[in-house]
Amino acid sequence: MMKNRFFKIVIFLMMFLLSFSLYAEAKNYYQITIDRDIDATAWLDLKMGIMEAEKKASDAVILNLNTYGGVVLYADSMRTLILNTEIPVYVFINNNAASAGALISIACDSIYMVRGANIGAATVVSGESGEKAMDKYQSYMRAIMRSTAEAQGKKTVTTSGVETEVWRRDPLIAEAMVDEIVVVEGIDDSTHILTFTAEEAVKNGYCEGIYKNVDQIIRHSLNATDYEVEYYESDFWTKLKGWLLNPYLQSVLIMIIVGGIYFELQTPGIGFALCASIVAGLLYFAPLYFDGYADAWEGAVIVVGVLLLLLEIFVVPGFGIFGIVGIICLFGGLFLSMVDNDLFDFELISSERIINSIIAIGISMLGSIALIIYLTSKIGSDGIFKDLALTTSQDIEDGYVGVDTQSESLIGKEGVTSTVLCPSGKVVVDGEYYDAISETGYIEEGESIIVRKFSTGQLYVRKK
Repeated sequence: MMKNRFFKIVIFLMMFLLSFSLYAEAKNYYQITIDRDIDATAWLDLKMGIMEAEKKASDAVILNLNTYGGVVLYADSMRTLILNTEIPVYVFINNNAASAGALISIACDSIYMVRGANIGAATVVSGESGEKAMDKYQSYMRAIMRSTAEAQGKKTVTTSGVETEVWRRDPLIAEAMVDEIVVVEGIDDSTHILTFTAEEAVKNGYCEGIYKNVDQIIRHSLNATDYEVEYYESDFWTKLKGWLLNPYLQSVLIMIIVGGIYFELQTPGIGFALCASIVAGLLYFAPLYFDGYADAWEGAVIVVGVLLLLLEIFVVPGFGIFGIVGIICLFGGLFLSMVDNDLFDFELISSERIINSIIAIGISMLGSIALIIYLTSKIGSDGIFKDLALTTSQDIEDGYVGVDTQSESLIGKEGVTSTVLCPSGKVVVDGEYYDAISETGYIEEGESIIVRKFSTGQLYVRKK
């Protein structure tokens, strides 16, 4: 009886340990899908997704990628994040990884592709025209691609019994994806920019395998049988912040900041123009600050610039040192917030990034000037700007005259002299002070008077 009980306990313990070991072997993967141009929103999605994966202690991040490229700034930020994260990041190219997408893919620990997908064509192009950018930009991109491939390290290959170390991903191939001048023997003859199909990428070490979907990758390449895949979903605030970081919108915000300050300088008091400028400034700076590009002191520089301009508007007459310093602080703060400097340390910032920031602010300033000229010429004219200014004239010929009806109503009222009238001075009528002239000559202070008439801005009084 005791032996049977002991035997049952042993079997129970073995089954418990077996089930626990099977549970412990269950893998957790976190999938982030980027099916769009590489922009601020794509960068934020990757950043937030990796943060979530780290919180959940996921075994790996799988980046489901399909893109034709995008902004190099955000692609570089994404590749840096991937290279520096401790969690393995695998990319599944389900259609295209062109241009910026190729850079991001090469940064991942493993590359997987669907049959028919492509990777490469990482030439830097200019704006919307799509024309090839200057050679200095290509040189910078070649260096980024080369260093990203080198970051994957080397592997040992045995050939005819001889072991040699080779790059996991040949840096020269990465360069050839940027510029047709790079020659890769047996692969690229230097007449075209290099782009790999899935089969070519596998053959040349730029793809670990061809699969139909993420589940196949997990089962057959990562050898996981018990696993769970969680999916990242971008929230409203992340999308909003990504939208506000759009370079084109940032240029518009700078135009509003500059234009608002200019129109406020032309009008007395605090009005709509200054409010629009402040709101645009907040929308410009806030996402840069929360995303880590801008520091609080850079925002303080912008605020100081605005305060100096307000001081120039409302306190100091004319336009002098406060206005000049205010403009310098404003544009200096805008520039510094666009480049990820470390308290004026620009060593780790590329000259291209600095130049692009200066160009962006310069274009925005020119756009502001053009907008100011346009609005100045249109205000008061026919159209949507007609009601922004008073255009109707009230001429004397048409019977219009200026009359101070309040002073006319004072005729016949009594008051007291607040100063000596000899014959002019001040009187108080109904608790208000007025300029007055005595009709009867000298009148002492504190004497009672009566208003006789009003003319040329003066009350005419006599002693009561």
